[in-house]
Amino acid sequence: MNKSDEEWRRELTPEQYAVCRQHGTEQPFTGAYWSTKDPGTYRCVCCGAPLFSSDTKYDSGTGWPSFWAPLAPASMGTEEDKSLGMRRTEVHCSQCGAHLGHVFADGPAPSHQRYCINSVALRLDPEAKPENEQK
Repeated sequence: MNKSDEEWRRELTPEQYAVCRQHGTEQPFTGAYWSTKDPGTYRCVCCGAPLFSSDTKYDSGTGWPSFWAPLAPASMGTEEDKSLGMRRTEVHCSQCGAHLGHVFADGPAPSHQRYCINSVALRLDPEAKPENEQK
């Protein structure tokens, strides 16, 4: 997906732009989805790509929406993030490159992964059944 910086600025809110296009982070316990338990599919706010099922969402206590697995491994890419004086693994939407958050190896079974995602980078599609239930 090739959009100019100006196109992204026009299409996204200032907070969405800061997080998704400039690798920012929203404040914990402030996002729309950190405590949501509604069923559906979480999509990329920038391009609409399906990223996570509500079936894999859990309360990690961190203040950000957390998931133990993406819908499909190919739905996101990763990069090493050495900012803030630590090593983390950034996750981004593989379709449009939007920064989503980070993944850590301290999640629950079965994956033991914690995808810690900014609410502002997501859009919950409550009408859609989670992707893994559509078969």
